[in-house]
Amino acid sequence: MNKRMLYHKTYIHASSKEWVVFIHGAGGSSSVWHKQIRDFRKEFNLLLIDLRGHGRSANSIKNLFKEKYTFQAVTRDIVEVLEHLQLPPAHIVGVSLGTILARQLAELAPERVKSMVMAGAVTRLNFTSRFLVLMGNTFKSILPYMWLYRLFAFVIMPRKNHAESRNLFVREAKRLCQKEFIRWFKLTKDINPLLNYFKEKDINIPTLYIMGDEDIMFLEPVKKIVQSHKRAFLKVIESCGHVVNVEQPEQFNQLSLQFLRNLNQPIQNSFEQ
Repeated sequence: MNKRMLYHKTYIHASSKEWVVFIHGAGGSSSVWHKQIRDFRKEFNLLLIDLRGHGRSANSIKNLFKEKYTFQAVTRDIVEVLEHLQLPPAHIVGVSLGTILARQLAELAPERVKSMVMAGAVTRLNFTSRFLVLMGNTFKSILPYMWLYRLFAFVIMPRKNHAESRNLFVREAKRLCQKEFIRWFKLTKDINPLLNYFKEKDINIPTLYIMGDEDIMFLEPVKKIVQSHKRAFLKVIESCGHVVNVEQPEQFNQLSLQFLRNLNQPIQNSFEQ
């Protein structure tokens, strides 16, 4: 593995030429997709990536440099892997903050994106999330980052049935160091203008949003985006919170794979609202 490149793992299909690229959220790692691998690899080639400072990318030489973190810079890390592997246009699957990176990838390199599946998509910050960001920016250099991360995880995923997702992200976040957490948290100052731009600009890429009906912070803004973006579709999973691929993996896999299969059909009737 090139130490200057993000850690990545591939699963090669015997006959399929199509690729699915998985992008995890902040504080997680590619392990968040462990419930997707078995089903998706039956039909596609898979690429799982650990973002800079996360998972097995934490020891990358690139992380030693004090480069300012921006959504563009973090997304260019992903493009570097795609170029290295010489991947054709791929289906991009993101979760939480990974959905912002997926959308940024479609902005920076649209020729590399065939479709997008957005799990627990972050498309706008409501009052609660803006307050959390403000509080985090105020105390990020004072309080241990895991205190803040546990608080954020509990506010975003508060219910008992969200515990598996909450615990998974807290466990993965422990691999971060305080400095790395601060680098990533500084990205929050760029989120609002970026999300506003994404909301206004409708891209010509088929996009499926899969949200939990208990995702109280992010579901409503997604409903509005789907109404205004022509090739965007929404599926809502009942009794499910933010991290839908972990909480309801069977439904998530079924909906995602059905969407990807239908891309080859003239009309995506099954995903019309």
